[in-house]
Amino acid sequence: MTSVVHVVGAGLSGLSAAVRLVEAGRTVMVHEAASHAGGRCRSYHDPQLGMSIDNGNHLVLSGNGATFAFLNLVGGREAVAVHARAEFPFIDLSSGERWTLRINEGRVPWWILDPGRRVPGTQATDYASILRLLSARPGTTVSDVLSCEGPLYERLWRPVLLAALNIDPKEADATLAAQVLRETFGEGGQACRPVLARGGLSDAFVDPALRFLKQRGAVVRYGSRLRRLAYEGGRVVGLVLDNGSIPLTPGDGIILALTPKAAADVVPGLDSPMDHRGIANIHFRMECPVGMPRLTGVVNGLSDWIFAHPGRISVTISAANPDVMSRRELAHQIWTEVSYVTGRYMTGLSDAPPPWQVIREKRATFAATPGAARLRSRTRTEFRNLFIAGDWTDTGLPACIEGAIRSGEKAARVAMETNRLAAKAP
Repeated sequence: MTSVVHVVGAGLSGLSAAVRLVEAGRTVMVHEAASHAGGRCRSYHDPQLGMSIDNGNHLVLSGNGATFAFLNLVGGREAVAVHARAEFPFIDLSSGERWTLRINEGRVPWWILDPGRRVPGTQATDYASILRLLSARPGTTVSDVLSCEGPLYERLWRPVLLAALNIDPKEADATLAAQVLRETFGEGGQACRPVLARGGLSDAFVDPALRFLKQRGAVVRYGSRLRRLAYEGGRVVGLVLDNGSIPLTPGDGIILALTPKAAADVVPGLDSPMDHRGIANIHFRMECPVGMPRLTGVVNGLSDWIFAHPGRISVTISAANPDVMSRRELAHQIWTEVSYVTGRYMTGLSDAPPPWQVIREKRATFAATPGAARLRSRTRTEFRNLFIAGDWTDTGLPACIEGAIRSGEKAARVAMETNRLAAKAP
């Protein structure tokens, strides 16, 4: 009988695992509790705006190798646009000052020697302070090793680390922050060019992956919520789902690609971070002004990043407290900032916002603190045919698209290695 790998969860980590499994010729069944795939990385039709939007703004960078390998494999590469250069426009809302960070292609950061390419108000020697973060010990926070004040921090390290970690950088795990910087600034501009989905996240990541799985015989079941796992003799022997139970043969495996809480609910003794941070995304239906950058960083505002998409402008607020203000208050305050930022490119904007939508996710990412980092699950569990995937697992990165894809690939690889070893055993 052919063994089956059951992937529970069709978010990006689950899709990544399933794709690698079917590529290797394995029989795969995916179980998803919702009526759609993609999890926190998908597009949907919003009736309030009358258009398709992403459930969140996710920034990928050109150095995200696992992400591009996934896109190339499933056929989604043409659905993303890679910026020609590693350039990041910023605006300081308190002073009105605008600048563009321009990182040179190679690893030697000569851009910091050019006042026209680095952060205004900084000197080249200021950047050496980041070396203390890059050599930080486990268990330390960013504020333990880096001065969290001054123009360089407020205008570069804070917005970059806040976006990557989704937590106030002062309390963030220093080793996670350091790894982000190693894989971006440490690799030079060749790894820092922004990458955005042309027609939405589903067009690039989800729909191509589902087609890839279908073409190779994988089964994807929606409305299939996992209730519990049956254990016996150090392995999982069955899945109990909303739509029935599935007994497992000795060669079958399971990859759980669930949220930390959902995974901990069904796996005894599983380490998982339970402290989370929220994200708010505010979408405005409007034609973007000619010449407006696709991505703008905001300093000293409620907004963190402003994305210009065809037919809409979207704003991300990282580490957002969902209860600070009402949806209407949030939309109107953000529109005030968007109007100011876009005022350079167009005139005649109304004080009242155009049609808007606010999406607030209270548990968007695990809180990237040293304590939470210690609770990130490993891929293997004490049960020999059960494996864990998810951007909250021990990927070495914060919760992000690259981490989710890496976790799925690793879970698939470990599951196949374990199956091969078990088959050779006497």
